[in-house]
Amino acid sequence: MNCFCCELCFYNMYIFENPVLQRELLVNLRTNRAIFLLAAYQILLAIIVVAAWPSDERLDLSTSPPSATNLVNLFFLGQYVIASLMAPSFAAGAIAGEKERKTYEMLLASPLRPGAIIAGKMIASLTHIGMLIIGSLPIIVLCLPLGGFSLYEVLAAYAGLIISVILFGAIAVFCSSYFPNTSNALVVSYVAILPLVIGACLVWVFLADEGNLRLNLATIVFPAFGLTGVILMCAFSAQRLLYPPDMGSEGKEVFDLEEESKNAVGLVIQPDQFPDRLFAPPKKESLMADGANPVYDKELHSEIFSQGTLMLRLVIQISIVLAIPMMAVFLFFMPEHAPWFGVYVIVFNMLVGPTFLASSITSERERQTLDLLLTTPLSPVQILWGKFLVRFRISLVLTCFLLWPLLLGAGFNPDLYSNWLSMLLMLLIVLSVCVVNCVIGLVCSLFSRKTSVALLLTYSTLLILYVVPPALAILTRMLNFTNQTYAVIDLCGILSPFSALFALPLDQSVIEDNVMRNAGNMVIVTLYFVVSALIILIASGAMILNLRSRRGLSEG
Repeated sequence: MNCFCCELCFYNMYIFENPVLQRELLVNLRTNRAIFLLAAYQILLAIIVVAAWPSDERLDLSTSPPSATNLVNLFFLGQYVIASLMAPSFAAGAIAGEKERKTYEMLLASPLRPGAIIAGKMIASLTHIGMLIIGSLPIIVLCLPLGGFSLYEVLAAYAGLIISVILFGAIAVFCSSYFPNTSNALVVSYVAILPLVIGACLVWVFLADEGNLRLNLATIVFPAFGLTGVILMCAFSAQRLLYPPDMGSEGKEVFDLEEESKNAVGLVIQPDQFPDRLFAPPKKESLMADGANPVYDKELHSEIFSQGTLMLRLVIQISIVLAIPMMAVFLFFMPEHAPWFGVYVIVFNMLVGPTFLASSITSERERQTLDLLLTTPLSPVQILWGKFLVRFRISLVLTCFLLWPLLLGAGFNPDLYSNWLSMLLMLLIVLSVCVVNCVIGLVCSLFSRKTSVALLLTYSTLLILYVVPPALAILTRMLNFTNQTYAVIDLCGILSPFSALFALPLDQSVIEDNVMRNAGNMVIVTLYFVVSALIILIASGAMILNLRSRRGLSEG
């Protein structure tokens, strides 16, 4: 009887009578975004199924039709990637959002246990994604009559998907408890989740012919490790709430950079040494020079590092640890796949770069200092240039940490240094991506009201520009479209640096047949640089005109 009462009290406290869970569910599921996202998710998956639907007039259902198998694999991989990218965006603001809204101290003072708070936040954050996943079941049921897969494989795939979403949500909540704002928590979550997503997709693809092994991994091995990770992440997050850090005015955490450096594990940022001083300037010991840009000086010394260096240290360490094995594989053992290393560097900058720029103007709105900034005698160019230069500098330096393996590969691998022009163009493509990403982040920050909205808008824009063109190219080749369709889709690749990377020319001694279909297409590479320059010019002009007109900028 006592055990039953204890279990009932547990469920009441953590689920049924959890005020945090009830409040978060009502707020999240009643918004217009929830309805729009559910509709967009279903439409996107339906488009994938319709586009990849087998065109064969007859299918031999006694065997496993390759077209039906490709359809199901594409459906699950597409859903897995989409849901994995969405999970951190919902959960990264669970605790950090309370800090930004200045309600963190009220949450800590409530009679709820830390475990109940974390459980309520996690369940509420992931319920919406769970609805999206369950809503996709009718679409996959339409594919069952085609054959090529069993009901057990479908259930195993959905079990792995649900466990993955829960694990990624737990990682995001864990990061949210350690960072003072949502953008930092979101970036670290993405950097930590990215290798897990890539590894899971590779295992699913390469074990396609090993049905039993893939089923056992998806139903036994992965849930065991995934749920263990969830429990550990939630326990650490609850421990953080039970023993919170020192709080200053308005509920903000108190950071001492010197004390943080002493207690740091692994990398320590030292502003007085190279290369740390490139992105972490030392303390000011003199007055600002005459004629200097005050926006640049303020952003450089107080804005980025006022919330500690934990995010930067984690991003640098995780990215370098991942870059070393990728350098060995793509630049030495498999040089014909060298562009894939450039893909990794670009994806890293896509995740990290916009974080600094997306908050450049919205942070002024949120602090209600935008009107004061606009009434200064500074010109729009000075304001934009000061904010852009500091944040772009940090993004560029962090990305350059990953470019030294490319220089090593080009210098020590004979197969690559004979292709020095392509290596140089690959480097220029990465640098142009750094500029374009930061410019788009600054534009979204100028035309958005909140940092979270600006960050999601930036990520959405970059996904449309960078990922959609090569994804369409892959899809058209899987569906065996005409050569004219190939040409049109390949021309759309001028928007994407990924398409430009795989269009770089390589010697026949390096490249193998059909490794890169567009290798040597310098038209795509040249047009990509032209389009990137146009994007920068148009975006810069729009920002300058908007600041001069002051339209929609006043907070009064």
